[in-house]
Amino acid sequence: MAGAHKPKQPPTPVTKADVARALRNVAAMLEITGDNPFRIRAFENASAAIEDLSEDLHAMVESGELLEVRGIGKSIFADVKSMLETGTFDEYEKLRKKVPAGILEMLRVSGMGPKKVKAVYEKLDIKSVDELEQAGRDGKLAVLPGFGEKTQLNILNAIARYRKYAQRFLFSVAEDEANGILEAVRRVKGVKHSLIGGSLRRHRETIGDIDILATTDDADPVMDVFTSLPNVATVIAKGPTKSSVIMKSGIHVDLRVVKDDEFAAASHYFSGNKEHNTEVRARAKKLGYKLNEYGLFEGEHAVKIKDEEALFAKLGMDFIPPELRENAGEIEAAEEHALPKLIEVGDIRGTFHCHSTYSDGRSTLREMAEAAKALGLEYLGIADHSQTAVYAGGMDKAKVKKQLREIEELNQELAPFVLFKGVESDILLDGRLDYDDETLASFDHVVASVHGQFTGTEAQMTKRIVTAVSNPFTTMLGHPTGRVLLSRDGYPLNLTAVFEACAAHKVFIEINAHPYRLDLDWRHLRTAKDMGVHFVINPDAHHTSEIGYFRYGVGIARKGWLTKGDVFNTKSTDGVRAALRKPRS
Repeated sequence: MAGAHKPKQPPTPVTKADVARALRNVAAMLEITGDNPFRIRAFENASAAIEDLSEDLHAMVESGELLEVRGIGKSIFADVKSMLETGTFDEYEKLRKKVPAGILEMLRVSGMGPKKVKAVYEKLDIKSVDELEQAGRDGKLAVLPGFGEKTQLNILNAIARYRKYAQRFLFSVAEDEANGILEAVRRVKGVKHSLIGGSLRRHRETIGDIDILATTDDADPVMDVFTSLPNVATVIAKGPTKSSVIMKSGIHVDLRVVKDDEFAAASHYFSGNKEHNTEVRARAKKLGYKLNEYGLFEGEHAVKIKDEEALFAKLGMDFIPPELRENAGEIEAAEEHALPKLIEVGDIRGTFHCHSTYSDGRSTLREMAEAAKALGLEYLGIADHSQTAVYAGGMDKAKVKKQLREIEELNQELAPFVLFKGVESDILLDGRLDYDDETLASFDHVVASVHGQFTGTEAQMTKRIVTAVSNPFTTMLGHPTGRVLLSRDGYPLNLTAVFEACAAHKVFIEINAHPYRLDLDWRHLRTAKDMGVHFVINPDAHHTSEIGYFRYGVGIARKGWLTKGDVFNTKSTDGVRAALRKPRS
């Protein structure tokens, strides 16, 4: 906004996720210290409200519009404003001094909510994950009221998973962090080119660290800004070509500054994985060149390269999109001019598997439809939970009929935009779906998903899913392996048998685009495609702000070499409607 007041501090990379996390941490620390339940609830509600925002948080604070959001009062508004400008706020800092740092770390262990953390802190004086693990090994957790042997074992297993994933971050979290830093870097006078590299540019589902690359004739100003950003917790190193920091989120970030004529080679070098880079360098060597992060050389002479496209062309290869740079056949395909034209975000015309207030969603049908329209989508497939999912407000038959009537009314009002009638039906233990045939026949599409009882053997889980896929009412297989990134591995499955069943019965396999899932894993997409499977990219949205998650799924689809034609929801509304009406075996 022209002429608007801006903070005196350098541009801050504090994100919406950072603010929501800080508010949630305050709520947890208040509960652990025995504060007023109303204050605890206020911070919890504020955290949820911030997470659900679809508008730009910085703009809403600057204009004061955030005060109009339910759950945001004047006091919390001031906290949010302070967080955006300085990276923290008074209440947060006061509690962090009062509550040992290890307490917050314990909250990151799956199953250790504020109540359990408070119990082990007060009863056993446990103040860290290490102490929690030792107490579990000594059998001390099992004797606490409300715990028991099973809970103790679950906590020990959760700690093992936590340690396995402790230094990794969800793609969405790392992307938000990186985008904020990149914006700050780009605002520095003299910076000409910049990009995010590494595994983030390759769209890996989880990220270990962030690499940012920039060109400028004077590195000092950009390094000064980078190392003094409000969200920097620790400066590891600061130099003229590379600086390294640890952000308050815990993510390690490297900023490298190179010369303009080095940018193309450096962009490639800091984007591919180690194996990809080794193979491309070997390719260059066969052609009489030497390739490294500083450029392409013929003898001692640097070959002028404008960009990555020109670099690949010089090596006799088509441009390899960053997502494919995993040494998984992309180099050979690029040499043979056989790389597929990958799907793009703009190819998505609608999406499915979206929840509303009819089950555990936080937005109404109308709100979801209007948000999808605002994103430029032509249609949205609703898929609220079925009746067995009591924990998620699953719909009984009366609720189903009410929802279907409301969808019909909205379709008349919102045409040509279409809400497709659907359900996310639980796959029961024996593979049956969660309604009778008459009820299932009333939906346009059925997303069949496993939501509980994951502990079966590979044979049992495979039979359960294949049985569900074989049901003539099943349209899509939801989050196929059930994994939750950085928290829960997928259940054991014979994926070949599942792919065969989906291909035979023309059931779409969902690429669940929710950043906590990104399931099916990209490593399996090419195999499934080769077996005749087609896919659908769904956000598993529970709020209007989550519908756009489909873009994360597109990144996963690209990593799996998928094209527009491989994905169902690149079709027009008429194309989708016609496909859903076709009878299946």
